[in-house]
Amino acid sequence: MLEHLRAHLEGKVVILGIGNTLRSDDAAGSLLASRLLGKVPYIVYDGGTSPENYLGKIIKDEPDNIIIIDAADFGGRPGEHRLMEGEALRTANMFSTHNASISLSVNYLQSNLKKVEILLLLIQPKTVVFGDKLSPEITAAVDKLEKFFLDYHGVGEV
Repeated sequence: MLEHLRAHLEGKVVILGIGNTLRSDDAAGSLLASRLLGKVPYIVYDGGTSPENYLGKIIKDEPDNIIIIDAADFGGRPGEHRLMEGEALRTANMFSTHNASISLSVNYLQSNLKKVEILLLLIQPKTVVFGDKLSPEITAAVDKLEKFFLDYHGVGEV
């Protein structure tokens, strides 16, 4: 999975993290984006619970690749992560607290950026109950993904 992601880290890349920091593991995408901000040579946005607020900025950025990071229940083990092409979202069998906004955002970006590749980096949550603590599995997954991005660019240890 990470090898496939690596192929999309060339050219102009935008990372959009999505997540609700008040719903435990749902914060994963936002947390990873905030950890990467200023440490990798990409344009990084923490979209929080309103990723649609960043679509105009992303379109102006004219990226080659967009990576949207979010917690989503795709039936995996807590902390497992999957990479999906933007188009696959329409037929995916998963639950995200942001499903509607992800689908609309992907469609909007694809219709306004004809040559862009959109990938969804999904992290299987353990729980999305109200609270500000991540489960240990999600903490480990976010740490691993952060290390992947930083190591890819020779930034080194987290």
